[in-house]
Amino acid sequence: MQDFYPSRIAPKPEWIARKDPVIHAADRSASPVGVEAIDAFERDGFLVLEDVLSGEEVSALRREADALRSGRRELDPKSLITERSSGDIRSVFAIHQQSEVLHRLATDDRLTGLARHILGDEIYVHQSRLNYKPAFRGKEFYWHSDFETWHVEDGMPRMRAVSMSVMLDDNHAQAGPTMFVPGSHRSFIACVGETPENHYLTSLKKQEYGVPDEDSLDRLVRETGIVAPAPRAGSVVIFDCNTMHGSNGNITPYARANAFFVFNAWSNRLVDPFGGRDPRPEFIAHRRVDAPLGSRDRRKAA
Repeated sequence: MQDFYPSRIAPKPEWIARKDPVIHAADRSASPVGVEAIDAFERDGFLVLEDVLSGEEVSALRREADALRSGRRELDPKSLITERSSGDIRSVFAIHQQSEVLHRLATDDRLTGLARHILGDEIYVHQSRLNYKPAFRGKEFYWHSDFETWHVEDGMPRMRAVSMSVMLDDNHAQAGPTMFVPGSHRSFIACVGETPENHYLTSLKKQEYGVPDEDSLDRLVRETGIVAPAPRAGSVVIFDCNTMHGSNGNITPYARANAFFVFNAWSNRLVDPFGGRDPRPEFIAHRRVDAPLGSRDRRKAA
């Protein structure tokens, strides 16, 4: 298969113009969130939808997240990613497969209906996880485009995937919320450095390969700036697979958690990784998917 977005093979960073649409819907007027919101997503590469879930739903999801983190649920130990220094749980992967509550959230039409509209296709879950940023010692997530890693290390062919982050706690501007570079999804920044074997063993704790160079980041930010939304619990932040994002560490008393789902177009299923390494494990990037998410599944979260 032709590699439209080669990365980690050249001695210098390269900028590659996006070759894929951002919005694949044939009829934007059918958008579940309105045409203006879809246009804003296309322009900026991200969108914040406030109060998608009710307070009761958020409370149930937070109880489930606490149970997963505390060990009150039987989980695949490989799916637990800890901080390098403290040993605190940083992420729990494959949550839609390990929790019925979070499976219902992953298949909720408030998420999947919008994902189908944006991607113009049937969809499946490429990746799911719970992300935790504890109070006082939550570490940063450095700037990155998710697609760069999914393309090189997982074999995602094209930019036809969307991420949805469901806020389980109120976010605060001072507590290291996710930052986005508006419009950055329109350019692919090819990174330097050959991917090590089993890179995921370290990259899920701290990513050092597949991150953009400082000159490219400086150019991106000078063009459009940085936006750091701090939405309330129950909100959903949606962003394109190629949008540049990251977050600072959290030294405040405000802990936060979110449930994170990546919906990939069914026509964009994974092939062999473009970086020439073995694919990452199934709990990180799902390959063994028999069918798309049911288009008639209208189950509500929690």
